[in-house]
Amino acid sequence: MGISGKSISRFAKLGALGLSLALVTSSAAIADAGNGPQKRVLTVTGQGEVHGVPDQAMLSAGVVTTARTAADALKDNAKAMNAVFATLKRAGIADKDMQTSDFSVQPQYETDKNGNTLRDITGYRVANTVNVRVTDLAKVGPTLDALVASGANSIGDIAFTIKDPKPLMAKARAEAVADAVARAQTLARAAGVTLGPIVSISEGGYSPPRPMYRMAVMAEASAPTPMAAGEESVTAGVNITWAIR
Repeated sequence: MGISGKSISRFAKLGALGLSLALVTSSAAIADAGNGPQKRVLTVTGQGEVHGVPDQAMLSAGVVTTARTAADALKDNAKAMNAVFATLKRAGIADKDMQTSDFSVQPQYETDKNGNTLRDITGYRVANTVNVRVTDLAKVGPTLDALVASGANSIGDIAFTIKDPKPLMAKARAEAVADAVARAQTLARAAGVTLGPIVSISEGGYSPPRPMYRMAVMAEASAPTPMAAGEESVTAGVNITWAIR
């Protein structure tokens, strides 16, 4: 049996009506979701800082030599550096705590009265530098004096550091969390709300110990060069969000 034109028209009208009702229902659901109760939260940033005493020092020492020829400059430099390494070993520095950090051979050019560089080579400059880790801070001053006496004529800055900063970093993080909790409690009381469970917690960054530098002094006195290691600080931050009631 065929379907009349009137029946098709009725089906079309019913379909359009159903679609309209579906769209209205969907729009209402979206509106209810958008107008629902918003979560009330309190976000606080906490900071922690702890201090520690350095237990090792990093220093650099080397020899700079000049000569008319590159071969002579290298020969003089090698002789002086052998004396430097021997001095370090006598001071109790292990091989693993010594590392060559710079070695260069550079031609030296003649300059005119105005300081302009000319093309003529007047000699060669050889620089050899070694980085040294000193794990006994009491030996830093005497080691520097011994290095100078052995022929080291290039002494860099001294960095006092902490060998294992992880315990300090853990303590700084714990203090950051405690600081955030204290701040949140103060803000909640002032606002007349109650803290609920923690919604999220994230680290806001931390600062590891920063090496403390001191320029090495090449003293000619017989007394050891005095050194002061001081303290280093470690900082940490944390962001915590609470639900509030």
